[in-house]
Amino acid sequence: MGLTLIEKILLKASEKKELSDFVYAKVDFCFGNDITAPLAVKEFLNASFDSVFNPNKVAFICDHFVPAKDFKAANNVELLREFANRFNIKNFFDINKSGIEHVFLIETGLVKPGYLVVGADSHTCTLGGIGAASFGVGSTDLAATMKEGRCWFRVPKTIKFIYKGKLKRWVCGKDLILYTIGKIGVDGALYKVMEFSGPVIKNLSIDERLTITNMAVEAGAKTGIIEPDEKTFKYLKQIANYSYKNINLKDLKNDKDAKYENIIEIDVSKLEPQVACPHLPSNIKNVSALKKIKINQVVIGSCTNGRITDLRIAAKILKGKKIKKGLRVIILPATPNIYKQAEKESLLKIFVESGCVVAPPNCGPCLGGHFGILDKKEVALATTNRNFVGRMGHPESFVYLSSPAVAAASAIKGRIAHPDEVS
Repeated sequence: MGLTLIEKILLKASEKKELSDFVYAKVDFCFGNDITAPLAVKEFLNASFDSVFNPNKVAFICDHFVPAKDFKAANNVELLREFANRFNIKNFFDINKSGIEHVFLIETGLVKPGYLVVGADSHTCTLGGIGAASFGVGSTDLAATMKEGRCWFRVPKTIKFIYKGKLKRWVCGKDLILYTIGKIGVDGALYKVMEFSGPVIKNLSIDERLTITNMAVEAGAKTGIIEPDEKTFKYLKQIANYSYKNINLKDLKNDKDAKYENIIEIDVSKLEPQVACPHLPSNIKNVSALKKIKINQVVIGSCTNGRITDLRIAAKILKGKKIKKGLRVIILPATPNIYKQAEKESLLKIFVESGCVVAPPNCGPCLGGHFGILDKKEVALATTNRNFVGRMGHPESFVYLSSPAVAAASAIKGRIAHPDEVS
């Protein structure tokens, strides 16, 4: 029987001839951030471990509370810095060279197609967009992995999604994943792999593919994945100077007779921009049904939609226009390099002149941490990935999720709006 790409990666990492239900597999890379890694470090030290399995395959990315919002946040970063120095971990990234981890790791070339990766963050599944088997784990699992270089996995079954048809103007990867989650529900892929395929996926940019895999966990999935192709390697060569001359693409493909738990075909031809309504990513409606929803804040950024292509789309809509008076609009480039590129292309100038505020790369408002907390009854439209009760602040606030195009158009109108209304 053939294997899926995820199964191939897990089999190779398990160093066995056949794949069993549970595997103790060698990881190629593991990481945590300034919220999750401190607990892993404390557990590591409490266990009296005296070394990490490979200092070059461990990373700490400080991205959630940077610049530090309080003493505890500052202390967490210092704890990770001291641990990294003690165990010779070179991949410690603070505010001077960091960024939102799931974007930053690809940009730095630390994660590659075919890698088995564990990260102490649920959106580690993002990395499946370049063909890595990437799994979110708990902080204690990260502690054990840092020591042993291995992690236990129950091999997940795969649901294959095939997207067909032609996308309408303004419909993008974010709309595809929102529609899919709305179709199957927040537990529709529980502990499964969501494999995204078909001609529509082939035609998407890698940035859009990463947006899709980023939100697989919002359907309960263990991870998401897209087979890497020539477009993937050209992208990695461009942003991370990654050489792929010796890569055999056949090793990074599903076998033709691979077994899937389910195959779901989706025709996107009639799809319009999608919006997730409070308080679940599965509460999906067409943008045209929400034109009466007034908003107090717009956030464009995050590990879901903070890449340069996202900022270009938002700037294209905002150029020469002003945001609605009284509205807060926060722009968060995902990494310093993206920030620099946005500056080079005068995108930041467009944002500032339209009335937006540009923040340094961080996760702040997405998790209700800082840089944009919502008060009671306030309504936000965000390009982030979650809109649970209290996700961005007060438990009686409301969060809607959309693409950058819808977010930018809504910033101009002061209500949820279709991009065609302002372009």
